Amino acid sequence: MKVKVQKIDGKASGDIELNDDVFGVTPRADILHRVVTWQLENRRATARPTRERSDVARTGKKHGPQKGSGGARHGARSAPIFIGGGKAHGARKRDFNQSLNKKVRALGLKMALSTKAKDGLVIVDSLGMKEAKTQVLKGHLDKAGWAGKVLVIDGESVDDGFKKAAGNLPGLNVLPAAGANVYDILNHDTLVLTKDAVEKLEARFNG
Repeated sequence: MKVKVQKIDGKASGDIELNDDVFGVTPRADILHRVVTWQLENRRATARPTRERSDVARTGKKHGPQKGSGGARHGARSAPIFIGGGKAHGARKRDFNQSLNKKVRALGLKMALSTKAKDGLVIVDSLGMKEAKTQVLKGHLDKAGWAGKVLVIDGESVDDGFKKAAGNLPGLNVLPAAGANVYDILNHDTLVLTKDAVEKLEARFNG
């Protein structure tokens, strides 16, 4: 698959050949759904667990007689009514982590990239800017016509100047190639890849 390459300001900069095994896979909604669900579930954090009555290290011996004290009837000191006792109906630790085969995860990422390759993929030669300022970058984006939420993926690491300039622009997010994931790709209207990012992503699957 041959795609046009442009500079960060929108000017043409040649062509690039994309690997059909990575960018030409037919998307399947069920695979993408499984990967996105797995990804979001693994982001969930559990509540801080509390100690209930059975978890508290206190004696279970009845501390007073059943009758004759003039007070209420009580049993073990681990009861929630006492200071130091277990909490009644406390928060439980829950495990939200799901397992998903590596092959399915890899296939999901290929399908997400292929989805954007059909509509919403832009390839740039690099993210280097002569003047790395937010206002200058905003002008480049408006000129290039990148609409909606934009995800920019660079190679080994994101260009420092571009990262600083993009920090204050709403709807513009940047990632290194190692951080490319299905949810973020599908959650943006436009996907921008550098040549280095394309090389890293293709090597990631071929390796």
